[in-house]
Amino acid sequence: MSNILIVESKNDKIFMEALINELNYNIQVDAPICIDDYECLNGLSKESLTGALKELKAEIQKRDIQKVGIIIDIDNDTPEERINFVNDSINNVFHNEEKLLTTGIFLDIPIEDGESLKLTCYFTNVDGKGELETVLKSIKAKDSIYADCLDSWKLCIENQGKKINQKEFDKFWISTYLKFDTCSKKEKGRSEKKCSMAGFDYIMTEKRQIWDFSHPILEDLKNFLKLFRD
Repeated sequence: MSNILIVESKNDKIFMEALINELNYNIQVDAPICIDDYECLNGLSKESLTGALKELKAEIQKRDIQKVGIIIDIDNDTPEERINFVNDSINNVFHNEEKLLTTGIFLDIPIEDGESLKLTCYFTNVDGKGELETVLKSIKAKDSIYADCLDSWKLCIENQGKKINQKEFDKFWISTYLKFDTCSKKEKGRSEKKCSMAGFDYIMTEKRQIWDFSHPILEDLKNFLKLFRD
């Protein structure tokens, strides 16, 4: 039996794997925790999500897929807008009459031979907005003197009539936190691979201590992942 998480990007995949490992969830196929594969959308659009679901549909019986979780950023949308976005893609592929009404509740989708696929979704967010970097900013575990000083920089450019949106600012904050607040002298020689989002796999493997995986912000996501333990 396989349970699948469809995620939006490589870095989302890396983060989910690190969180699952932190929770001591076993991701082997024959273990109680059966989150054994990820499908990366490589950029979110209705076409990319529909395409991922089409590929999934073709593999359901070959891979004995039982449960599917779609994890995407909420960005600046409302939960209702994101639910409608996901439902449109589901309907395009499975032509299912029933729809998802909320996150974390499985929708049963009939497939061949009387079997059904259980599908649900989760929207990465902090207080109803944001994306992965927003979450990372909230769960930082080390002093962030360099990154926090960006608040003064942001105020300065706004006083000069310029703007930076919150999404861009959060990405800049994380970039600064990785490069200046948590990069060791030894790592600075290879900062691109060890102190930036380009090296996120290294960071989440070798430097997991710079994040607080027990932060309350992650509770909803942890509860979502528990749905895939059976």
